[in-house]
Amino acid sequence: MPPDDRPFLNPPNPEATAPAGEVPPALFDLAVNRADAALRGLRPGDPARALAQWHARTRFARRVPLAAVAEALAGKPSAPGEWHWAGGPEGGWVEGKAPFP
Repeated sequence: MPPDDRPFLNPPNPEATAPAGEVPPALFDLAVNRADAALRGLRPGDPARALAQWHARTRFARRVPLAAVAEALAGKPSAPGEWHWAGGPEGGWVEGKAPFP
């Protein structure tokens, strides 16, 4: 199988629309929280590029529009302490640790 023929990967959608159907709230929360953790760990010089690369490589995250993840991350409070996203696409940042990794 040629390296470009990877049937398990969906190509990133430049319009950042959901690939199929509505995103379950728990999946949205997981995508935002994992993306936040990845960016904290990587500390990239270009966070937007690193986020796009993370999104393209992460199978479950590709079910959530990249633009929605980026928008949620942009609204993260700068207050000290630990924060996590909860409530799906209409949710928000909650102080404390996420209930699941």
